[in-house]
Amino acid sequence: HIALRGRAAGQDQALGFFVSAQSFGLVLTVHHRARNLLAFAGTTRAIFATIGQAYALANAGRQQSFAAICIKSTATWLDGNLEAHVFVILGGSSILSPLILPSNQTPLGALPARFRKERVLIIGCGDVGQRAAKQLVGRTRVVALTSSPEKATGLRAQGILPVIGNLDDAQSLQRLSGWATRVLHLAPPPSDRVGAWSTDSRTLNLVRALQKRALPRALVYGSTSGVYGDCQGQWVSESRPVKPHTPRAIRRVDAENTIRFLGRKGVRSSILRIPGIYAPDRPNGTPRERLLKGTPVLLKKDDVYTNHIHSDDLARACVAALWRGKPQRVVHVSDDSGMKMGDYFDLAADLMGLKRPPRVPRSQAQESLPLMLLSFMSESRRLTNDRLKKELRVRLVYPTIAQGLKMSVAQTAESKS
Repeated sequence: HIALRGRAAGQDQALGFFVSAQSFGLVLTVHHRARNLLAFAGTTRAIFATIGQAYALANAGRQQSFAAICIKSTATWLDGNLEAHVFVILGGSSILSPLILPSNQTPLGALPARFRKERVLIIGCGDVGQRAAKQLVGRTRVVALTSSPEKATGLRAQGILPVIGNLDDAQSLQRLSGWATRVLHLAPPPSDRVGAWSTDSRTLNLVRALQKRALPRALVYGSTSGVYGDCQGQWVSESRPVKPHTPRAIRRVDAENTIRFLGRKGVRSSILRIPGIYAPDRPNGTPRERLLKGTPVLLKKDDVYTNHIHSDDLARACVAALWRGKPQRVVHVSDDSGMKMGDYFDLAADLMGLKRPPRVPRSQAQESLPLMLLSFMSESRRLTNDRLKKELRVRLVYPTIAQGLKMSVAQTAESKS
């Protein structure tokens, strides 16, 4: 009551020692009940003695604040909760606010610098993964899983820490658990000749490894728009049910389901459905080689709609999804084009100064073209990209395939000159 009301200035010193003595007596009571806190109580005695001396110099307003500290500290110790309670003492004010100290002033000391940055793990650090890493290096610690030791030097040169491991070998992935705060998974499923044809054992091995310790905050998986199958040229939103027609698309659906399972464990999981990727500096990133070979395309009446995205825009979408992606959300990463496949090759030929490809009916194409190419010619759809722009807030650098190809041709000509 005395501490709350305050006394005259002449009683400051006596009041300070009185409050200290009362608090110290309570600490001794705790010490008597818990003998293993003897060393801590001795330290407390020294602390209160020092505080008592400083207290005599405080004004009446600070008497109130100090008394509140003593009562709070004593009550905390009586509860057996030996935590350090730090308060801001506001002169002349009865409000005590918690003081949040920087990490290097906490009793545990400062965390190492490598743990204060976000830690991004890239699985499948090929062309797109390395483009994404360029946006992350410096701002985050970037680690990439690689199964090829010979690639380690090149990754280090880009500021990426390589970790040797193989998604087909679960034991080699153990060191990945508990390290990353965010994961970008761009690795494709195994081929038809590895494991069960309808499942993605690689994604399953990765998810199992990540679950062994602390889970990442977010995971972004790069899937394919092929999971929809043939949509007869209709506009397709992310809410459309999947209907895969090919083994590789079926394995992608299996991988998506595995990622969703991890999302139910608390990881903010995003699935990016990606169409054809192009870029002049990407291996087979333009149709030049196909045009030079004279590979035919379908007649206009048989032709299919196709979708594209530039590698740089895709990398930017991957990074955006790591931070802005909504939980369990599917996003189409596609540009605004919506062109038919034959028109795409005609445009590319015109821009590159090459001969347009011949047009053939579907029946003839089925007799002469490889099965892989025929599978692309058998599916027609146009992807919406509203979520890409509104939710991930990605502004496409190459909004149409025409703009992207023109830039590609200009860059190629500049490099030659």
